Parts: sequence; structure tokens; C-alpha cells
Amino acid sequence: MQKKANIKELIVISGKGGTGKTSLLGAFASLAKDKVLCDADVDAADLYLILEPDIQERHDFQEGHTAEIDPDKCTECGLCRKLCRFHAISSEFIVDPIDCEGCGVCVYFCPEDAINFPVKTCGELFVSETRCGPMAHARLGIAEDNSGKLVTLTRKHANDLAHKRDLNLILTDGPPGVACPVIASIAGATGVLIVTEPTLSGHHDMDRVVELANHFQIPAFVCINKYDLNVEMTETIEAYAQDKGVPVMGRIPFDPLFTRAMVEKQTIIEYDGSSNAAQAVKEIWERLESRL
Repeated sequence: MQKKANIKELIVISGKGGTGKTSLLGAFASLAKDKVLCDADVDAADLYLILEPDIQERHDFQEGHTAEIDPDKCTECGLCRKLCRFHAISSEFIVDPIDCEGCGVCVYFCPEDAINFPVKTCGELFVSETRCGPMAHARLGIAEDNSGKLVTLTRKHANDLAHKRDLNLILTDGPPGVACPVIASIAGATGVLIVTEPTLSGHHDMDRVVELANHFQIPAFVCINKYDLNVEMTETIEAYAQDKGVPVMGRIPFDPLFTRAMVEKQTIIEYDGSSNAAQAVKEIWERLESRL
């Protein structure tokens, strides 16, 4: 994705779900100026729960196909059932849309041209206004695929918003893990902030994300959420990050205020900006801002 030279994009990611990256991104949204927000976690988008976006635009996301047999044309020759390796066609010659992978083999070989192949509507993309600035976000349909393409499209809309409004920063809430949606979310980014927890699994998952960022030559930073639940593991993670050349932006203490803020549909900065957790987030943002 091409961006103007003066537009920077920070992606907040994690090796697993539930580390607090969305709460942290929301807090950054309260602190940063002249920015566009982007929720690229399209499989489980929840930044809207904090920011309550006022939707200005809706766009259908269409990708992939599902076969549909026309009973008026079908002679029930059985060729489609024989060729379908996903067993998506019943003995009554009805296509199961869940089993159909949209490969198109049945369409191509049907001797009666009796199979339609319409494009699927897989989800929605939104452009909204929030109290923290404009926001691009999306929602993938249940059990739909092509989430990587929807991530790319959502980031493009965020970039377009930044161009139109002459804003120089995009803050993106990325998906968890290391799969296709994550790769789509970090490609071309200015930097990624990896949010981890002081557990053995948190260390392992962070390791995978660090390797992914290194592979794509994207500057990576680390912060440790709920660090005080296991200080020894926190120190182990910091030592690992130092060994890998990944700057540690800071530690965030465990604080139930994060949950209370979410219940009130607020960021931790809005809910109690003087708390220890909020102060830790502010310091992390200041360090990140100076690096971008």
C-alpha cells in the first residue's frame, strides 16, 4: 500500500488475542493528534466498542464465489458431483454454500452451462467519525474467508482519509497471530508495536511476531502489559527483546481500570488519566511518537 512520504502508520499487534492491544490503541487515539484510526482486526473488530463511531459510509465487501445450480437447466448428469473434491453438491444437486470453496471446477465443466457463479458479499467496510478522529473499520461475515483482502482494503480507506484530510498519522489496530491478516496489516507500515504478556505463551507468541516483522523488514517495538503479574518473566522478555534488537517501549501494570473504562465506552486516558496505568501508557506513546 503506497502512502505519501509524510504519512506514518503504526500497527499495534500481538501474537495472540486478549493481550490488550485494542485498549492500548484506543488510549493512543486519545493522545495522538492529526491522525486517522483504523481497525484492521476484521475477524473480530471491537475498537468501535470504545470509540462509538458514527458511520458515514457503508461499502459491501465482495470477494470469492459460490456455485448455484439452476434446476431448470440441470440434467443431473452427475459430473459436477464427481468433480467436486469438497463434496459440496448433494444427491439432489443442491450446492451447500458452507462446503463450497468457490473453485469453479463444476462451473467450468458443466456440459449444460447450468451452474451460476455469483460473487459473494463477505462483509462490510465502514468510514466513520469518532470523538478521537476519523476511522476506517470493517466486519467480515461469519465463517467467511478473504480476511487478508479486507484488511488491505480497510487500510487503503484509512490511507485515503489521511490524504483527504491532510493528516500525517494512521493508528491501526491489527489482528492477532501471524497468519495472512497480520501480514496484510503490517505490509508497508512505518512500525509495529507488539503487545505481550509476561507468560511463557506470551513470550513464545511475541517471538513469532518479532520474526515476522524482521522478515518484512518493518521496525518493531515491544511493550509488556500486566507486567507485574510475573516480573521475572517480564525481565526475561525484555532481555530477549534486547538480544533481538527490538526496543522495549515500556511496561504497563495490571489495573482493573482498563475493564471499567471499556464498560463505560472510554479509553483509559479518558476514564482516569492520572492512574498509574494511564501514566504508563502516556510514557509509551511519547517514546513511540519520537521513533515514528
